Amino acid sequence: MTKAKAKPSDGKKQRTQFGVPTTIASAPWQETVGTYLTGQEEVDSLDLVAIEMERKWGAGRLRLLVDIALREKFDRQRYLVNQALWHGDLQDVIAQARRMVAAWKALDRAAEAAGKGALKPEVWEVTMADGVVAAIVRDPHHASKVAADNRHVRVYTLSDIAHLIKSFPELIVAKQTFPGAYVELVRTRVSDPLDAVPDSRAPIDDPIPF
Repeated sequence: MTKAKAKPSDGKKQRTQFGVPTTIASAPWQETVGTYLTGQEEVDSLDLVAIEMERKWGAGRLRLLVDIALREKFDRQRYLVNQALWHGDLQDVIAQARRMVAAWKALDRAAEAAGKGALKPEVWEVTMADGVVAAIVRDPHHASKVAADNRHVRVYTLSDIAHLIKSFPELIVAKQTFPGAYVELVRTRVSDPLDAVPDSRAPIDDPIPF
């Protein structure tokens, strides 16, 4: 007895991922390994620039140092690049990621031209999951070097960090159990795009399984 083949309800070709039918939706630029890799290279280049700018100026601070008109252009471009990443095709991702890189550099130039101060080397900043910026300094004396600039900033000294580690011993256990392990709330490094490709035997233009 021959089984009837299932047909998509919308009449479109059934989506497959490495030959397996699926209903998982993905942005057009992520549908094949080839387009995903090309797009991810652009995203990685953008992430490198964003990381560099936040290390230089602080987490979420640079956009607040420029005039309103430039800040609005920057925020509009942030929206457009996110739209491309979630819904766009490969050309959308390439175009918007490169424009986002240009937007970051435009803010950098404007802040320098206005004489704004970059992040002091004695201060390290990271944006936490709730959007609050954690500023880490060596001691209370260096806390005066933290620039709030209309952001919600919490300052932690190295002594505070030591107390936090003592209060959460499971963090130490993770470090001891998995040498080189780290706990990360926000992205501070560029990941390898090939880590997301589970089957390197498949042709590069096969649908990607995510």
